[in-house]
This record gives sequence, structure tokens and C-alpha cells, in this order.
Amino acid sequence: MIGISKLYCGTIEPSDALRYGRKSSHLPSHLLQFSEDKKPVVVWNVTRRCNLRCIHCYAHADSGPAPNELSTSEGKALIDSLSEFGCPVILFSGGEPFLRDDLLELTAYAVEKGLRAVISTNGTLITPKLASEMKSIGLSYVGVSLDGMEVVNDRFRGVRGAFGRAMEGISACKEAGIKVGLRFTINRRNVSEVPAMFDLIEERDIPRICFYHLVYAGRGSSLVEEALSHEETRRTVDLIIDKTAELHRIGKSKEVLTVDNHADGPYLYLRMVREGSPRAPQVLELLEMNGGNNSGRGIGCVSWDGSVHADQFWRHYSFGNVRERSFGEIWTDLSNPLMRMLKDKRRYVKGRCATCRWLNICGGNFRVRAEVVTGDLWAPDPACYLTDDEIKQAPIP
Repeated sequence: MIGISKLYCGTIEPSDALRYGRKSSHLPSHLLQFSEDKKPVVVWNVTRRCNLRCIHCYAHADSGPAPNELSTSEGKALIDSLSEFGCPVILFSGGEPFLRDDLLELTAYAVEKGLRAVISTNGTLITPKLASEMKSIGLSYVGVSLDGMEVVNDRFRGVRGAFGRAMEGISACKEAGIKVGLRFTINRRNVSEVPAMFDLIEERDIPRICFYHLVYAGRGSSLVEEALSHEETRRTVDLIIDKTAELHRIGKSKEVLTVDNHADGPYLYLRMVREGSPRAPQVLELLEMNGGNNSGRGIGCVSWDGSVHADQFWRHYSFGNVRERSFGEIWTDLSNPLMRMLKDKRRYVKGRCATCRWLNICGGNFRVRAEVVTGDLWAPDPACYLTDDEIKQAPIP
């Protein structure tokens, strides 16, 4: 996760994170990515059931629930273990999490246990009454997935009217005083919608947007050919930076992030160096604090059946099940070779990754993409768009 607005527009400095000792338990949410201990943010896919049919769904969501989903009591036991382990955030996802009747009970329990509760949703089921209830239990944030404006989004989501209902859900959250943001997965079918997304957050006064690079997992595995080329990715990241800076200049600052391609960090820094930005050294320091991809370290996933994964895209490999052991015990069990290697994967990456000057900043990027494309999870991430010259040049202090 690269905070484009934070870094490029200078809304934070290294001292902001250092003031809290860089401890996950002390950092406010907007600085959590700069924690030193990297206590994992945990995505809990509370159900496989979904009311939409998104073509890029990483979870292979279906119209019906999985038969072995964690019960309410099992979910509360999971939340207990996450709290005891010191996880700072639990992100309730799916499928569509609002199709679980006990979602608000679970989120309220998480808040009671001291966790920041976040919901990732398609937004179509959020009513004003539901938004008011979410506000009353202390929900921190709702992220609503959109893949473009109405025609493009509904084509991706597989249901006509999904865009309109999502916008109604966003409006309900805003009216209730809940922080809400957009989640947009970039690919060739919708990249032309990026400017419209900036127009949307400006016109509707939506404070946050996350642009996700495509990860080849779940139904998204069939979309490898829809991933942007390296040159297309560079142009798109530049566009996102430009649009973010433009809003900042006119006094309509938004929190803009890119997610799931940590080459964005060095790319942003090198751009700032070329532009002669005096903030470039501070940005480099913040990127080093970020540490790049944290699958199996600073982010984890629990599936609807209790299986623990390195992240939400890696559900073909499980480290264990929370029905049998606590999350903390599973997460710290280094007898599992993959878990041990993911804790410091920079030692195991191969090819141009192994000798890249930005390895401490990128963290080796996404192993899932490398595995899907090459069959070797330690091969270079095929989505890394930095040139050989860019990864060989010495960082400029």
C-alpha cells in the first residue's frame, strides 16, 4: 500500500510515525503502514456468499454460503485471538459481508475488543438504517468496490444497477458520518475510467480512494491477459499522481493510495528526484518504514472456513485453521517453511529482484503473481514495471 497523497503531496513526515514509536498499537490508522512491529492487519472473509458476480473476484464468491463457514461463536473466538495477538485492524470481507446476519454483532464485538473494524463491501446492501447502526457501534471505515462508472462497473459486477445501489450505500454512510472510500481494481477493461473516478470523489466529496493493481487469483486468474503492460502501468501511476496533486493544489485533498504493486514506491520516489522535490529524502525514509509487500508478515487472511493464509489472494495454501489453533500460534509457527521464508522473503527472491536496489522498499512485491505466471513463487513479480536501469541506479539521498 503506497500512500500517494501522503508521500507526493507531503501530508505526513517521518516524524509523524516516529512520534508514536512506530508501534501498531499506538499508531493512528493513517500511519499504520509505517509500523515497525508489522503486527498483521487481518482480512477475514466472513462468507463466500455474494449478491454480485464480479469477473475478477479473488474469492470465487458464489450465490450461496459455504457449508463450513465459521459460526458466530467461532468468529468471536477468532476476534479474541486477534486481539490477544495485538492485531491492530480486522477487515471484514467476503463474498459480500453484509449477507451475514451477524455481521454487525461481530463488528461490534471486534470494537469492544479494541480492534479497528473495517468493512470491505460492494455497497449495494447498505441502507440509511444499516449505516446508522454501523456508526453507533464505532465502525472505523467502509471501503466500497467500484470498477468504473455505471456501464463499466455493472459489466464487471455482473448485475445491472449495481453502480446505482453502491452509490446509494456510499451516500448513506456519508449521511451517517462514517468514513467511506472507493476501491478500484485497475485492468485494461477499465483503466480509461481512472479520470472519472477522480471526478467522482471530487463531486461526491468522497475522502478516500484505493487503486488496486490486478492480482491473478480466484476468478482474476483468468484475467492475466487483462493486466496492464509495464508502459501502461507507468502511464496510469503517473496519471494517478497527477490527479492527486491537482486536487491537492485546488484545496480538495483526498487520500489516494495504490495497492498490490510495491514498485509504485520507488517509481514515485524517482519521479520526485527528477522533479527536484526537496521532500524526496523524507519520502525515501517513509518508504523504508513501509517495507513493501507484507504477505505473511504485516497482513494475513482468515477464510470463511477458518483457514489462515498469507494474504487474501493466497488461499490455495493454508498454514492451519483457527478452529484447531489460535491465529497467533499459527502466525508465529516458523516450523512451516513457507511461513518462515515469508517473514524475510528478501533472502529468497530470485532474478532481478534479488539484486534490486529497492528490495528493502518493495519487499519483493507479490509472490502470488510470480507463482501464477512462472510456477516459481520466488521468481520476479511479472508486474514490476521498473526498468533494469532504475533498479540498478544508486538511491539518491
